[in-house]
Amino acid sequence: MNKLPSAGDGRWRLPQHAHLIVYETEDGGEFLTIYDCGAAQKPPSAQVIGNLVRVDADHELERQPTGYIVKMRERAVLVEQDDDHFVVRAD
Repeated sequence: MNKLPSAGDGRWRLPQHAHLIVYETEDGGEFLTIYDCGAAQKPPSAQVIGNLVRVDADHELERQPTGYIVKMRERAVLVEQDDDHFVVRAD
């Protein structure tokens, strides 16, 4: 499932208030669930299996028992570096 707007090959736009929920898996990987806004009560815009390597945009990080939440504070782009590594960059 990926309903994020495309920003080119292997790139997707994230809204200013997007929330990325990152669950750490038993095999050391990560599972990303992306919501347009933490306050909106609607299904996620995307779910991705892979590692979030870095966030190069204004954000808040909230640790959770099963992973962490990245709360975006500016528009950004999710960039696929390879098959299972992603970076968030300011737009």
